[in-house]
Amino acid sequence: MANFLIVDDSRTSRKILRGILEEAGHTVLGEATNGQEGYDRYVELQPDVVTMDITMPVLDGIGGLKKIKEAYPEAKVVMVTAAGQKSKMVEAVESGADEFIPKPFDAEQLISTLTKVIEK
Repeated sequence: MANFLIVDDSRTSRKILRGILEEAGHTVLGEATNGQEGYDRYVELQPDVVTMDITMPVLDGIGGLKKIKEAYPEAKVVMVTAAGQKSKMVEAVESGADEFIPKPFDAEQLISTLTKVIEK
């Protein structure tokens, strides 16, 4: 099982994601509401995996991903994407994203994707 940091500006999304992760036996070490806060919490908590929403205020998910990967190249960051974010997905891959999880969340697909990332 792994330790997670959830970065998403939507309280509902964080709550749903936390529920799915904890139900599967994982631990959620913390949450953040934007890319900058996500980076700060990563430094503080050193989670195994970060789930990072793409569209957020202050610093978006791509910015947060880049900051984390710059300081911690071995970090595992999974991007959370809503429909219609193709160009952002390409930028995320180029910036080192490990995987993608689509919204709305499908619990089985989500856990299977995250298990692949954890085992990398």
